Amino acid sequence: MTAVLSPPVSDTGRASGRIARMLALPEVRWAAAALVLFAAALPLELLEAPAWLWGPLYALTYVAGGWEPALEGLRALREKRLDVDLLMVAAALGAAGIGQVLDGALLIVIFATSGALEAVATARTADSVRGLLDLTPHRASRVAADGSEETVPAADLRPGDMIVVRPGERVGGDGHVVEGAGEVDQASITGEPLPKAKQAGDDVFAGTVNGTGVLRVAVERDPGDSVIARIVAMVEEAARTKAGTQLFIEKVEQRYSVGMVAATLTLFAVPLLWGAALEPTLLRAMTFMIVASPCALVLATMPPMLAAIANSGRHGVLIKSARALERLARCDRVALDKTGTLTEGAPRLADVRPLPGSGLRDDDLLAVAAAAEHASEHPLASAVVDAARARGLALPPAADFTSAPGLGVAATVDGRRVEAGSPARLLGDDPDAAEAAAEAERLEERGRTAVLVVVDGAPAGVLGIADRLRPEAAAAVARLGALTGAPPILLTGDNPRAAEHTAAEAGITDVRAGLLPEDKVAAVRAAEENGHRVLMVGDGVNDAPALAAATSGTAMGGAGSDLALESADTVVVRDDLGAVPAAVLLARRARTLVVQNLVIASVFIAGLVAWDLFGTLPLPLAVAGHEGSTVLVALNGLRLLSGRAWRRAARA
Repeated sequence: MTAVLSPPVSDTGRASGRIARMLALPEVRWAAAALVLFAAALPLELLEAPAWLWGPLYALTYVAGGWEPALEGLRALREKRLDVDLLMVAAALGAAGIGQVLDGALLIVIFATSGALEAVATARTADSVRGLLDLTPHRASRVAADGSEETVPAADLRPGDMIVVRPGERVGGDGHVVEGAGEVDQASITGEPLPKAKQAGDDVFAGTVNGTGVLRVAVERDPGDSVIARIVAMVEEAARTKAGTQLFIEKVEQRYSVGMVAATLTLFAVPLLWGAALEPTLLRAMTFMIVASPCALVLATMPPMLAAIANSGRHGVLIKSARALERLARCDRVALDKTGTLTEGAPRLADVRPLPGSGLRDDDLLAVAAAAEHASEHPLASAVVDAARARGLALPPAADFTSAPGLGVAATVDGRRVEAGSPARLLGDDPDAAEAAAEAERLEERGRTAVLVVVDGAPAGVLGIADRLRPEAAAAVARLGALTGAPPILLTGDNPRAAEHTAAEAGITDVRAGLLPEDKVAAVRAAEENGHRVLMVGDGVNDAPALAAATSGTAMGGAGSDLALESADTVVVRDDLGAVPAAVLLARRARTLVVQNLVIASVFIAGLVAWDLFGTLPLPLAVAGHEGSTVLVALNGLRLLSGRAWRRAARA
């Protein structure tokens, strides 16, 4: 296999890159400028240098660190909103006005630094989006009408276009292989650690890397509808939304800020009316304005939630909004679909049972059945044909093919009439077919779909088709049950025996089978009427109503229908059921961090306000306490951005 290697990046190079990205943010540059100016002015003042030396440096500190929040605050004021940024700048100017220039400059520097940290945090939550955008190829080799190749922007590709993908190149668009074979690295989309073999008929995704062989790919989606584009759009939309907690805090913030200004004016005016001195009274009022400002409260909610959304997105779980994250965290009961959710959704041949007296061996029976099924597009027929190919069987020629929905197929194979289909339909009431019926019954009791093969009117054997349980399904079900404290429910339209068999393999005891889409909705609503908040996990069109009706809906993105993906709050892009409990736990940890942040912010504000009202709180200490709590809250929320946070959630 040909590998495309990139040179190793040293720790120094990575650190330099991170610093360069940080300095590209204007908030970081202005905060750094304010810090440098403050550091230059402070020793001059402490060494009692002339005021004309350090005074201009302090003035420039105020300008560098305060002009942007002041401008944003004035814009908010024009919209009749009172912004905490403006209050901080006003407090700093008030301190300077009474001669506390150093304290005001310190407030500006720390406030600008906390703003820079918030900007860095916001930029880091967008890393996953930028990384996905980097995966999208800019150019593609399109096959022109005359058969020649032309290099075009990948954004110009349209459904029906044919592209050529050579070894080491990224696939230009979502589509399927028409010609050629190779191994494609799909880790960016599916999370598979090893390249996946691709041949004619197999799907490929934009942004994945072709390792070997030349592939001719028929494009099936516009660039804006590709899997990569959907991931980018969903993560960006999630970053723009606000959680219910955040909306509540913002609503309270406006009233709180107005009340805080009124209290500040009262603390300034009332003592003056009683004859207090101007300078200490103004200083106390300015100190109160600083420590009572709700900056830390405002930052309490979104950093943890955006960090959880970004981290989940990097690991193939797209949470569509902050509100969706809140709903996911509250769920205490899980309902799962069967086909495509607990199982892989791709039927596979599990059993080959020739009947005594047919004269056929296993491979003979499979070969004639595959020959008859070869022209059929039914998923069960594909499973039979794929199994024959996997065994290297030569398929005899077939003619006179016919297909009847719900009955099966028929064809003439090597001069014999071969039929393959439903045992109940093909056997009817034939008393001589008891052995075939019994074999079909035994397979169905094991959760198989039985396909009867009839040769020249006589039952020749039975094939058992099974939809294989996902390797991670049992562990994921156990973890979801442990997280919610309630046994998961299986909701499926499949027959009861197949449902019971799959449920037993997955460790589910509450099974509801033979359900129509409206029955799944009814089951979800019944659980919620009993006080549960239901997480529904599904993939197909028939799951979409239940996904929309549940407290939180999660769609399996690999085989999932467009309707299911649109109806769900969360999409598992890499089709790994084990990622669902990890996402639930990460959402719960985000909610826990929000509560922690609210407690931290409230304790700091209450303590500093009490100190200022009932004691003498030095302005530098007030600044350090207030801005320190803001930085602490922001950094606490960003803990969920690390890869370790996801690994802990995946292992717990």
